[in-house]
Amino acid sequence: MKKILVSACLLGQKVRYDEGDVPCLDPRFLKWHDEGRLIPICPEVVGGLPIPRPDAQRQGDKVVTGAGVDVTAEFEKGAQAALRLANEHQVALVILKQDSPSCGTLFIYDGTFTDTKVPGEGVTTELLRKHGYQVFGEDQLDEVEKELARIDG
Repeated sequence: MKKILVSACLLGQKVRYDEGDVPCLDPRFLKWHDEGRLIPICPEVVGGLPIPRPDAQRQGDKVVTGAGVDVTAEFEKGAQAALRLANEHQVALVILKQDSPSCGTLFIYDGTFTDTKVPGEGVTTELLRKHGYQVFGEDQLDEVEKELARIDG
């Protein structure tokens, strides 16, 4: 059975910057969890950032907090850890949290801390895609389901 790398917050783990979670309750996601397919990671925590932590956003190739602290190194370290985990488990695809500076797949915040989203991808998503992984957001489960059906044959 093919494995799926997922954002830990989607599994209800309280790893977000605000100590929150955003559990994905879609029946398909829960079924994949019950089947043992899901491999969780929070790139930001694995990269060395605490819970809670200051909100951060991408500004070009950098990731900075609202106070201007550069946390790019931690985000890159977390992205590398996600890539290692994906390779280790030979995951078929990836489901990450939309809008996150690590995990966003279609949109991220624009770096102005004004709650403005723009087309873009997080640091982890970018690295995984560069290495050939298909990365989806939690709101793209229709596409995930189709891809799993194709892969599982």
